Amino acid sequence: MQIKGVAVAGTLESSDIMVTVSPDTTGINIVLTSSVEKYYGDSIRETIEQVLRVMGVDSAGVKASDHGALDCTIRARVTTAVRRAAVEEEAAK
Repeated sequence: MQIKGVAVAGTLESSDIMVTVSPDTTGINIVLTSSVEKYYGDSIRETIEQVLRVMGVDSAGVKASDHGALDCTIRARVTTAVRRAAVEEEAAK
């Protein structure tokens, strides 16, 4: 998938994460702010990167503002933001 626009998913409520995805030409760039970054920051970044890889995104800017979201919530928010911001490439016929 190629990121064509800017999209947001999630909220700033407790136990949620707000994810903003935007085009970027230099690869995957993740900016994370989290109330639990000291303990789980690396895990949150890895989850975001994993979702992007699975979705076929090789360049995107991702801003994530975490407020204690579970792994499944992080995956859902990243997936939704990518789908809103991306245009799927047509399959070769």
